[in-house]
Amino acid sequence: MRLKISLLKEPKHQELVSCVGWTTAEELYSCSDDHQIVKWNLLTGETSQIVKLPDDIYPIDLHWFPKSLGIKKQTQAEIFVLTSSDGKFHLISKLGRVEKSVEAHSGAVLAGRWNYEGTALVTVGEDGQIKIWSKTGMLRSTLAHQGTPVYSVAWGPDSEKVLYTAGKQLIIKPLQPNAKILQWKAHDGIILKVDWNSVNDLILSAGEDCKYKVWDSYGRPLYSSQPHEHPITSVAWAPDGELFAVGSFHTLRLCDKTGVRNVLNDAVDLLEFRDRVIKASLNYAHLVVSTSLQCYVFSTKNWNTPLIFDLKEGTVSLILQAERHFLLVDGGGIYLYSYEGRFLSSPKFPGMRTDILNAQTVSLSNDTIAIKDKADEKIIFLFEASTGKPMGDGKFLSHKNEVLEIALDQKGLTNDRKIAFIDKNRDLYITSVKRFGKEEQIIKLGTMVHTLAWSDTCNILCGLQDTRFTVWYYPNTVYVDRDILPKTLYERDASEFSKNPHIVSFVGNQVTIRRADGSLVHISISPYPAILHEYVSSSKWEDAVRLCRFVKEQTMWACLAAMAVANQDMTTAEIAYAAIGEIDKVQYINSIKNLPSKESKMAHILMFSGNIQEAEIVLLQAGLVYQAIQININLYNWERALELAVKYKTHVDTVLAYRQKFLETFGKQETNKRYLQYAEGLQIDWEKIKAKIEMEITKEQERSSGSQPTKSTGLKH
Repeated sequence: MRLKISLLKEPKHQELVSCVGWTTAEELYSCSDDHQIVKWNLLTGETSQIVKLPDDIYPIDLHWFPKSLGIKKQTQAEIFVLTSSDGKFHLISKLGRVEKSVEAHSGAVLAGRWNYEGTALVTVGEDGQIKIWSKTGMLRSTLAHQGTPVYSVAWGPDSEKVLYTAGKQLIIKPLQPNAKILQWKAHDGIILKVDWNSVNDLILSAGEDCKYKVWDSYGRPLYSSQPHEHPITSVAWAPDGELFAVGSFHTLRLCDKTGVRNVLNDAVDLLEFRDRVIKASLNYAHLVVSTSLQCYVFSTKNWNTPLIFDLKEGTVSLILQAERHFLLVDGGGIYLYSYEGRFLSSPKFPGMRTDILNAQTVSLSNDTIAIKDKADEKIIFLFEASTGKPMGDGKFLSHKNEVLEIALDQKGLTNDRKIAFIDKNRDLYITSVKRFGKEEQIIKLGTMVHTLAWSDTCNILCGLQDTRFTVWYYPNTVYVDRDILPKTLYERDASEFSKNPHIVSFVGNQVTIRRADGSLVHISISPYPAILHEYVSSSKWEDAVRLCRFVKEQTMWACLAAMAVANQDMTTAEIAYAAIGEIDKVQYINSIKNLPSKESKMAHILMFSGNIQEAEIVLLQAGLVYQAIQININLYNWERALELAVKYKTHVDTVLAYRQKFLETFGKQETNKRYLQYAEGLQIDWEKIKAKIEMEITKEQERSSGSQPTKSTGLKH
């Protein structure tokens, strides 16, 4: 990306331009010491004077009211705050009418910022005060009083904290009284400008020490520039948090969020557009380009005839691609299109704010759209891609902690779709997107995970985990056999990537990582797990076994074992478990293969994966009540075993007999009131009980022989 600077033949301002503010991607307002407010249109090249301010008003800072809030009164969203050297701030409409002027500070008002909800305004001044105002300009509180001028201020992403300068220090102060204040020395000279991005939660600062720096919200340094020739007087984030601009004397730099100048320009084909390019994304054999007015969709097979359609709003902040379609996010909403340019859906939920969405908080697959909620960051909304309607019964995914990053897997059936996410404790979790009317387990996959990505060709997940690069070759193992999950992982040292690396992409078997210094590092992982995924998805079990025998790696056998159990191919599962030395599980699989009915086999496969409740449901639906009771007895679920026996009026004595035998083994007395109640006056006759059990087994065998015969090799989809 290049930073293009153009000057009109007839500049409208006669004096120093002190502040600017964008209204759209093509419209800019500027204020100057010549007391003029000028509107610039980049599309037409036209400029026009909006208003001539009184001669005693020298503007210092300008900030537009947030426009992406869906406010009914559009006029409210079309005002900006202008701070000036006379100690006042002014609320001015888009048409140039001064709606209100407020006496705010002693000395110049050096900065003013609306919060992200548009419910409050913060101003700072030469008098060292930080004041909070209502959106109509009424004073709410004086947040702090410094002994030195406060040159710059910014709201935290949640609008609950304010960041401001204090000489060489940066201070984050919550609005709540008596809340903990975070303060740190940020520069060796006076800090002149700060900005805090609501999407990536990163802080920019610039000072008289001629440096600009990037910080996280805990005050930890992420990047520090080399000293420039002159003090850095201005810094500002792009709304999506991917780029920021740095201003100094005769210098304007466009940087990516790691603080490195973006100088990538390796295009071979020259693609020219009528309007300015806002965003571009290349994936799945398609290039999607957004300009200020239109969207262009190129196929990599044909660069000459793109598909073009008009955009509702020209401020596209995010493009996400999946195999079948792509997603555009702008200030007005979220829109899903096919690669033929056909509009598919526009998912919505109450309080949705598109201005803070990025690639970490929105995820797209062929059938699902996932969006993290901003109002409650523990919630992830799930939508059907084709219709934009909430997934299933409209329930959302709720976690116990705030979620930082989400990612949907890209391959497989909709019913098997998984979402992985990282929470604020940096723990990695996985869960199913489809709920099936029951509460699906959210299972932890790893700890201290900073960034993650799914492969675009198969459901392999990778992440940077503390000082390790980790690949989960078959994350679904946690639902099948959690014991062997460590055997399905690939790990290598990641210290070479330095601090705060980020996974950019995972294409095929190549992972691209951006280091903190901005450089890209490519890691190749084994191609064999992806081939194994392909064989299993096509039910080529013999090919899968041959591949594992050829590769001779434990991770491959462990993945195949879990895949075989998930697909109920117990013959393959037996071979794979034997290869990784899980002899007890081989014996259990053998016992499953010898069961008389397909329902019993299915139930015990589910039990093997830890799905006890589902196993019980399968048996009860098949009328195998005794078998359902027996699996609960085997697992010492005594309450449930008795509950089933009483409910179906069968084998109550069997349950009581096994309970009595269990207590006698450990020398215990019965204390459970329900068991005491049903045991009263009942004589245990083991001969009678064994005869009943034999009869149940015989009945099941007869029933099985009368129905479709089941191979002893296990069930296959």
